[in-house]
Amino acid sequence: MKRVLIGLYLIIIVGIIVLLVSNYFRDNKNDKAIAAGERVYKQQCAPCHGQNGKGEGSKAGTALNNQHFLNSVSDRNLYNNIKNGRTGTAMPSYGSKISKMDLENLVAFIRNWKTEEMKLSAPKIFDGNVENGAHLYQTYCLTCHGEKATGKLDMGPSLSNTEFLKYTSDKQIWISTAYGREETRMGPSLKGLDGVRQLKEEEITDIVSYIRSLQKK
Repeated sequence: MKRVLIGLYLIIIVGIIVLLVSNYFRDNKNDKAIAAGERVYKQQCAPCHGQNGKGEGSKAGTALNNQHFLNSVSDRNLYNNIKNGRTGTAMPSYGSKISKMDLENLVAFIRNWKTEEMKLSAPKIFDGNVENGAHLYQTYCLTCHGEKATGKLDMGPSLSNTEFLKYTSDKQIWISTAYGREETRMGPSLKGLDGVRQLKEEEITDIVSYIRSLQKK
């Protein structure tokens, strides 16, 4: 019995050591990726998105460093957005300009800005009324995002952009519309929050359905 207990203790100790070593190498690898991503970011992204990712660059660029955005976007979305860019906008495609590792490191660096876990709920079905969504868009969104959601410089990004609609889910669009993005001009729209717009959930779904209808087949 004593030998069995000793054996169990040894197994537990070895397991703890393996876990600690594994975590050390994982964290060390992630730290290196973040540091490498920061170097690429400063060279390629800061002129538009700003040194701090707040959209404070000398050229037009949206804010990336805000918790609402980082809690709604996946690493895969970030990777595809950087790799493929957005045709017809100031956001170029970096897929042919930097390596796959640089892309992954950039994602790690941007993800490192996420400091808060937020529960941003959204409907499971996004089958809204496109016609009503168009009316609501004209009333509440056009000023910043432009006619047919083509975007306005220094105001709001294009929402009808091919790459945006390809790599952005309806859930992401809904969350951004409902909860906004802190420290930007994009305030919340969901009824009950502190935004000027007080839209019902189904109304936001209608807007999402309208924006999705602009996707080129």
